[in-house]
Amino acid sequence: MSDREPAPTIFRTQRMVQWHDTDAARIAHFAAYFRWMEEAEHEFLRHLGLSVLGHDEEGDISWPRVSVSCEYFAAVKFEDVLDIDVSVARLGDKSVTYTFAVSHAGRLVARMQLTAVCCRMSADGPPTGIRIPDEFARRLAPYVIDKSSS
Repeated sequence: MSDREPAPTIFRTQRMVQWHDTDAARIAHFAAYFRWMEEAEHEFLRHLGLSVLGHDEEGDISWPRVSVSCEYFAAVKFEDVLDIDVSVARLGDKSVTYTFAVSHAGRLVARMQLTAVCCRMSADGPPTGIRIPDEFARRLAPYVIDKSSS
């Protein structure tokens, strides 16, 4: 019997490159990747019964982004179908970092990362970072890539 951690679960979704995602050469514009990243994050959270907007007895909770990045490896074009794999690179006390691997026809075309901080939202002032609710962290845990970073 092995004492190794089980491999993380990967959530996969798909997107088709739409006309409005492309430039004059019908190649996906760089900014479209950021929209696909956020859509994949929201779909992943809904899959887990979660949302980027929550509420508890103290008020609204949301997840402002503090960092996003994208590294491009190959172009994709109008009507290409993309697979987007979502996993959790890091699950901290107050923040989560997601990774997104975008592929087309089995070829990696982009790798993206998004870090969001769990915050109490207020109408009176700026968001305030708070500890990630236990249930949220529990549902994300199977998707964490490196368990030692949690």
